[in-house]
Amino acid sequence: MICTRSILAAFLLSLPVLTADLAGQETGSTGQPDTEAPATANSQQFLRTFEVIKRFSWDAPADSTLWRAALGGLLKAATWFELRADSTDSVPDPDALPAVISAVDDQLLRIAAVDDQRFLSAFDSIKRSGDHAPGDSILWRGALGGLIEALNDPYAEVLTPRRVEAFRESTTGNYAGIGVAIQALNDRITVTAVFRGFPAERVGIQVGDVIVGVDGESTESWTTGDASQRIRGTPGTMVTVSVERTGFSAPIPHDIERDNIHVSSVHAGYVDEEVGYIQLDRVARGSTAEMDSAFALVADARGVILDLRRNPGGYLDESLTLTDLFLDQGKRIVSTRGRNPRRGPGEHEDAVYTRNLASVGDKPLVVLVDGFTASAGEILSGALQDHDRALVIGARTFGKGVVQSVVPLPEGWQLQLTTGEWYTPLGRSLHRQRDAHGRPLPEDSTAFPVFTTEGGRALRGGGGVFPDLEIEDDTLLVVERQLLEEARDAEFPFGLRLAEIGFDRSQAVSNDGAEAMITQEILESLIVEMRDAGVPETTLGDPATRDYLLWRLEIALSQRMDDERLLRFRILRDPVLAEAVRLVREADSQADLFRLAGSGS
Repeated sequence: MICTRSILAAFLLSLPVLTADLAGQETGSTGQPDTEAPATANSQQFLRTFEVIKRFSWDAPADSTLWRAALGGLLKAATWFELRADSTDSVPDPDALPAVISAVDDQLLRIAAVDDQRFLSAFDSIKRSGDHAPGDSILWRGALGGLIEALNDPYAEVLTPRRVEAFRESTTGNYAGIGVAIQALNDRITVTAVFRGFPAERVGIQVGDVIVGVDGESTESWTTGDASQRIRGTPGTMVTVSVERTGFSAPIPHDIERDNIHVSSVHAGYVDEEVGYIQLDRVARGSTAEMDSAFALVADARGVILDLRRNPGGYLDESLTLTDLFLDQGKRIVSTRGRNPRRGPGEHEDAVYTRNLASVGDKPLVVLVDGFTASAGEILSGALQDHDRALVIGARTFGKGVVQSVVPLPEGWQLQLTTGEWYTPLGRSLHRQRDAHGRPLPEDSTAFPVFTTEGGRALRGGGGVFPDLEIEDDTLLVVERQLLEEARDAEFPFGLRLAEIGFDRSQAVSNDGAEAMITQEILESLIVEMRDAGVPETTLGDPATRDYLLWRLEIALSQRMDDERLLRFRILRDPVLAEAVRLVREADSQADLFRLAGSGS
């Protein structure tokens, strides 16, 4: 600790400041660098990030502010590194760190001016500070973090190459592997899904197989992450996956050629004979084609429910082509106001219109949204609502109506930053104001603007999409919440045991012809396990607890079987979906839906 304070104090005293007192400061941000290794940051990423922020950030700070912030990030990174070096167990004293960081923040406020030369001087001084001086990469990471912090933008970040790849996979659904889903069940790495048309299916891997070896190495002590990392690889290369299977005395080796895998973002089926249900869990590459196919699957339904709840968004261009499926040619989908890196400096306003005739017909359509529906999901739901094409029900969406530009940096890094805002066809801003930590700012709901659709419906603005019909989601009963808390306190792996029981029962159904239901015997067995683990009998004996456990078990079984069974059980505790089903059953047209929901003209 003395080493750290003296290094920082010595450096800070070398700058022109008003005072140099480092004592008695309040708690501040830790500013610790991203611990994800081993990607190496350097000056090229920093300089490119600085340049892009200056040219394209929606609200770019002055140069002096950016340099000051970069200096702050630099010093905090060095402080964190030194505290770790001073600690005997490589973990800094948590009580000491905030005070030192706060001292740095306070000292920065006292520095008369910071420019590129002051910053580089600081960088050089820290590098020469002694045996415990941090490496260049740690310092550049800290400086990058300072630049991002200066933007006061909760969505801005710099991604390392590994995080770029993870982001790409999460938004596209694409990766290179064999095409299976795995989960740790009963302490073994178990295949829980085999994706149709991909390598694992072609060689005969089955749901229920236990992966015991990869390329001759035992998986006994592996996590599912370890297994995924070893199984995935470059398309066209080979991997040997050995599995144990019921009825076979020895593991079965499978030589599998890796291929590009795509996990669908669209899931479709029927709630019953009349109501089609389509869930879009993200806006990924290929979502438009998948959505078109999904509507063909529910072509006989009288109406369709499109579930966008918990949809975090995805690709802008895909959200535009998705909306094109529902609206006729020439309809405005969305507009942007901001700075476009592709069009040069300055602010621009752009609008996007549909290019084709609607291809999914005019069936009554209900869109479900919630507080986690964001970004591209809001563009789609907002456009359908503005054009009177869908009844939107649920809760106000997240309000991530910002244009996020992705700019490549040297050596595979990426910068994501806000360069503008999205607006619905009627001009409603999709952006909800938040602080740097992502928390919504206070609002005056009486000041929210009101917009009128062509059909005469009144829609609220103010950030995000406000539903036509607001319905609260299901909440846990007191005894249910108590059950979960007591299971946690008893260290009972509740979620894992549900998954294991659901999987085992689904296997019994498919392999042994067992009835597709949760029996009382299965329920009682789970209750005994929880009682033996220390969950109080007073909670487990409550009839409401038993009903909740039975429902959770049925959901766990349904997740291993078919979507329609899952929907039937979800409706029991999903008031938003239940109301959507009721409305679709009663409506003959979109106008009927609006009338039934009290949202008509």
